[in-house]
Amino acid sequence: MGFLTLDENEKQLPPLPGHTSRGRLERVLRAGEFAITAELNPPDSADPNEVFERGAIFDGWIDGINATDGSGANCHMSSVSICALLTRVGYSPIMQISCRDHNRIAIQGNVLGAAAMGVNNILCLTGDGVQAGDQPGAKPVFDLDCMSLLQTIRQMRDDGRFLSGRAITSPPQVFLGAAINPFAPPYDFRPLRLAKKIEAGAQFVQSQYCFDIPMLERYMQDVRDRELDKKCFILIGVGPLASARAARWIRSNVPGIHIPDSIIERMEGADDQKLEGKKICIEMLQQVREMKGVSGAHVMAYRQEELVAEIVHESGVLKGRKPWTREANPGFEAVVEATDNTKENLGETINPSEAVAAASDEEHVV
Repeated sequence: MGFLTLDENEKQLPPLPGHTSRGRLERVLRAGEFAITAELNPPDSADPNEVFERGAIFDGWIDGINATDGSGANCHMSSVSICALLTRVGYSPIMQISCRDHNRIAIQGNVLGAAAMGVNNILCLTGDGVQAGDQPGAKPVFDLDCMSLLQTIRQMRDDGRFLSGRAITSPPQVFLGAAINPFAPPYDFRPLRLAKKIEAGAQFVQSQYCFDIPMLERYMQDVRDRELDKKCFILIGVGPLASARAARWIRSNVPGIHIPDSIIERMEGADDQKLEGKKICIEMLQQVREMKGVSGAHVMAYRQEELVAEIVHESGVLKGRKPWTREANPGFEAVVEATDNTKENLGETINPSEAVAAASDEEHVV
């Protein structure tokens, strides 16, 4: 595979002293820009084109793509494999690592391998218990948790040593992240938990879905009082609800997601509930954009990934900044064809709805 050249946006965001990676996400955040990340729905398939097609949905609208690692304790294509495919065609992935499925030997090896492939961002997670997934008989590992995982990778990067003390000849240059949940009790403990993750090595965090701005503001006030926002980049999770029924199910069955009655009532009163869910998401994103101490947003649109470009575009939160668009490797026909079709059909001015249709095979978007 060939190495990718920097485009004009990349040249305007050079790595600076103090950066721990050469990744796009770190440079955007350290430049003071409002960053946008999203999650790629991992395929239950060995077809690489499914990854390319799902990645194309986000092309030009976000600064990093999360490759989930067995989310919900269910099996999908692995995070490290998705990252391998994404980096080969020029995307900026965020590799999630779940401690549930890997011991420290496997984790350290995967970190080195991912860094060698050009992965610059790693999100450290403890992981859901196996009982949450469709294979509850699986044996959980949990050799490390999110805190010790952060410490482990930081040691590999900063000290150039494995946990055993053995030297690493070329340490991984990575930007370290973790997850936060301001919306789960005990609420007073959540800023303290963030402080511990920062101490362990977290440089950025992504939150669970936000549907309650006043609750988020209370959390952020405590965060600002402790000056944690000056020590870590905070990206708040937002996403569109498909229907009032889905909102009620999520609130009752997914721990840590708080959806106020007012949101559900608004969805129920709408003629088009899916459209209303998108409008609510856009409003949340706009309010998050203006909140002091918030550095970006993590847009999660499970099974509605085609809406991400529209949400980002219509919200106006980028304020004229255009996220980097990957440069395709000619060896991957699906990506090149999607790009060519988009340019030929839409020209320089691209409507996000049309871009999504042109750059992705809708039958593969689930």
